[in-house]
Amino acid sequence: MQIKDLTNYLESLAPLNYQESYDNAGLIVGHPDREIKKALISLDCTETIVDEAIATDCDIIISHHPIVFKGLKKFNGKNYVERVVIKAIENKIALYAIHTNLDSIIEGVNAKICEKIGLTNCKILAPKDGLLKKLSFFVPLAQANEVKDAIFNAGAGAIGNYSNCSFSVIGQGTFKANDKAKPFVGEKHKLHTEEEVKIEVIFPVQAENKIISALLKAHPYETVAYDLYAITNKNEEVGSGMVGELAEGIDALSFLKELKDKMNVAVIRHTEILPKKIKRVAVCGGSGSFLLKNAIQANADVFITSDFKYHEFFNAEDKLIIADIGHFESEQFTQDLLLDVITKKFPNFAIRITENSTNPIKYLS
Repeated sequence: MQIKDLTNYLESLAPLNYQESYDNAGLIVGHPDREIKKALISLDCTETIVDEAIATDCDIIISHHPIVFKGLKKFNGKNYVERVVIKAIENKIALYAIHTNLDSIIEGVNAKICEKIGLTNCKILAPKDGLLKKLSFFVPLAQANEVKDAIFNAGAGAIGNYSNCSFSVIGQGTFKANDKAKPFVGEKHKLHTEEEVKIEVIFPVQAENKIISALLKAHPYETVAYDLYAITNKNEEVGSGMVGELAEGIDALSFLKELKDKMNVAVIRHTEILPKKIKRVAVCGGSGSFLLKNAIQANADVFITSDFKYHEFFNAEDKLIIADIGHFESEQFTQDLLLDVITKKFPNFAIRITENSTNPIKYLS
């Protein structure tokens, strides 16, 4: 298959506009039309990973972290980023990253952490806004269902666990066609009144072009009257971190010991053990200290993430336990997540997880 077959699918699950402003998710090296036969999955893209791809005949590397975060002005091989890009190009290996956009979806990186530690009733900890729009348009009553079906199929009207969501109200539309018009109903130069339906739907911003195209194609009128609105509603399906619950409360020390085992962690840095059972748990793969206030507001008993600085631990203020399990450790099962979603969609595509750990941090025990 072609690179774009794979990347289009991944971006249908985790759209690129879900990534943070500092990120660089997407196709970093390679042409979308190039044929690929085998993929290698890793958390990071290092020289070792490129060497492994060469040795195992993989022609694309799918990593969580992008190898390039900033623009490169020279390719002299003076650092590992330049060397990775040069080696990938020389060996015709495509590089693709799916980072904070995969972090942000409800079935993404954080959902995998929740699954590993046995959480249920999980939801996004800090939902994002600015990701939804509203479409309002007018259509003759007889064609309303046909047009609604077209925009629903294009991605409009999905709210949480519900699809085909819309609101309709019947009213009277008026218009007068001029000489150049080709009216669907009515006569030229005569005021026409038509029973119409006003339909409103919510849609994700990245689907706008597809939805408007479907509307214009399915609508019977020569000129379609419609309005687009930016809305400030938070998208509860997209955002940072997650919060969920254990089936039963457990004392904090026992919870941390189980966490260490389930997440395959060598060391957990944590705040003071509090004298209460752990029931409600917040998580964030990677660097999540910015979500501490959200975890506290969500009444979490513990917040599992990584990369907390020394003074940031004080901000817990005995309201919850911070459990810093390490950046690599918190995201390592992202590789399994990617393998599962790609294999499910493309069962005959050859794909493997790296045999090398890219964790740059070592522990002396």
